[in-house]
Amino acid sequence: MGIFEAILGPVTAIIDKVIPDPRARDAAKLELLRLQGGQELSLLQTQLSAIVAEATSADPWTSRARPSFLYVMYALILFSVPMGMVAAFNPQTALAIGQGMTAYLGALPEPLYALFGTGYLGYTAARQWGKVRGSDK
Repeated sequence: MGIFEAILGPVTAIIDKVIPDPRARDAAKLELLRLQGGQELSLLQTQLSAIVAEATSADPWTSRARPSFLYVMYALILFSVPMGMVAAFNPQTALAIGQGMTAYLGALPEPLYALFGTGYLGYTAARQWGKVRGSDK
């Protein structure tokens, strides 16, 4: 079974959940099938093979880089919980912290956010591929 067949099932399941219109959903699935024979598929296979190579690397720094990056992003998102508590007791302090964080996050380059999205999707696809193959349990 190739990479495309391994990810086709999970991707179609996501399409079923995300696209409520049956016609649009069917069109998206047909587009996926069209990709199977196109150049886009070979590009996707190349990208996924690099991700899988990273994930299965014997070097702990290489195999843990992507999950570590995701944990940092999760920590940033979870920081909103204590910020809500600060806002409940001292709205001015919360406002100042929020403005500082907004300025900081706005100063981060756009490619970093693109890297996060690519890394998250790639890590998820590689994990799913490993589960389908039976190498990840």
